[in-house]
Amino acid sequence: MKYLVCFDGSQVSKDCLKWTIKGANPAEDTICIMHSIMGGPHMPRHDFETAERNLKQARQQVEKAKISCESDLSVRGMEPGEDIVRYARENDIDEIVIGVKRRSKVGKMFFGSTAQFVILEAHCPVLTLK
Repeated sequence: MKYLVCFDGSQVSKDCLKWTIKGANPAEDTICIMHSIMGGPHMPRHDFETAERNLKQARQQVEKAKISCESDLSVRGMEPGEDIVRYARENDIDEIVIGVKRRSKVGKMFFGSTAQFVILEAHCPVLTLK
């Protein structure tokens, strides 16, 4: 099984990673960790460095559990939900694990919800954690 963990360094994304590691079979499964940056290559260098550092720490957790791991810092300039769905298709992901942050209905209406987009558009099952 190939899992995609949507990771932005937040506590909920760290919880998603822990959950996936706990359920993965080290002999058979692969965990892909992805962080999508909306601004593309025009983002401040500090944001890239922080994302790279977070991904490195996440990858070390997976490798410590002796599970096959891939990581990707995506800067294609897409909305994160669109980027996640496209990445999942391109990399034959079997399940996406994504965190949901509590936000009011009005907040979701104005700002959208990455998790909501992924749930509706993904070709594979999506597990959400809060």
